[in-house]
Amino acid sequence: MRKTIMIIAGETSGDLHGGSLVSALKEAQPQLRLIGLGGKNMIRAGIESYRKIEDLSIVGLGEVISNLGKFKALFRLLVEKLDSEKPDCVVLIDYPEFNLRFAQEVKKRGIPLVYYISPQVWAWRKGRVKIIKMTVDKMVVVFKFEEEMYKKEGIDVEFVGHPLLDVVKPQFSKDEFIRNNRLNGEEKTVALLPGSREIEVIRNLPTMIRACSLIKKGFGEDVQFVIAKVVGVKDEIYEGILKSYDFETTIIEDCPYDCVNISDLVLVASGTATLETAILEKPMLVIYKVSFLTWLMGSVLVKIPNIGLVNIVAGERIVPEFIQFNATPQKIATEAISLLSSSEKSNEIKAKLKTVKDNLGSPQASKRTAQIILGLIR
Repeated sequence: MRKTIMIIAGETSGDLHGGSLVSALKEAQPQLRLIGLGGKNMIRAGIESYRKIEDLSIVGLGEVISNLGKFKALFRLLVEKLDSEKPDCVVLIDYPEFNLRFAQEVKKRGIPLVYYISPQVWAWRKGRVKIIKMTVDKMVVVFKFEEEMYKKEGIDVEFVGHPLLDVVKPQFSKDEFIRNNRLNGEEKTVALLPGSREIEVIRNLPTMIRACSLIKKGFGEDVQFVIAKVVGVKDEIYEGILKSYDFETTIIEDCPYDCVNISDLVLVASGTATLETAILEKPMLVIYKVSFLTWLMGSVLVKIPNIGLVNIVAGERIVPEFIQFNATPQKIATEAISLLSSSEKSNEIKAKLKTVKDNLGSPQASKRTAQIILGLIR
């Protein structure tokens, strides 16, 4: 009998990893029916998605409140699909505010539940571990320290390595990419990754651009800048910001790993992109701004000293962080010029980033996860 698996991912990074997982499941069992919630990567890999997650990717408490109706309607739809489709297994990917509530509905129906890519309970709201223990049959985690944490709580858990190790690969050689985009191979290159969502770009890119203006003044003419544009954010968002600050740079769409690969320094929004930059072993400055309300809530709830994922995995601050009020163009530019001017500092950071990369495990995390899921429905 044909088996059905429901997979729920609600954010860009979850869709990226979900796409690899869907491909691995289809490769192992081509007859599987995969349904749920995903974005372009998961849909391309073969999932039947009931909604596009691109419409759901928001940041901050204010944005969540203003979209509550949309989320409630989606939740009801997916619960209805649980009852009508009766999947043999449900897989939740990160997205904890939605998925942990959905996990309780799955548990009520006695459907085997796998949670792939843990909520960041080690950073804030650790009480969520109790919900995970009550509802989840198997935690599949991508950081070794998460495995140790869940084992202490008596939760069935397995560390599979990080799926980014299979994904973070430039499409072109450095020389080819520089030539194709008419860049100067002799100049220092600073890559800007302001975020994967429109609101992140609006909040982070202006500060990055103002910092780059100061970098150019302080470092001289032998430096160039590239912006890694994401497909889901409109061109006019980037162009409008650049025009406002009268700053000229090269915008390159849908090639973030190549932009990072040719760079000497990366200005990167906090999140998964910091880990992607670490895998490519490129020095970076982590920059992030949110609404005042979100920042206020985070300053109360977050209980760890660093928010950059690369620093969290390292267990120490190996790259500088410029968050909220500390994210001033002058501070960012001063640190950037220091790193661009010192190969010793740059090499020291690269060595620590290599250690982070080595601690992410081995490639093929998605295939290992697929086998764990299939083992539950055989």
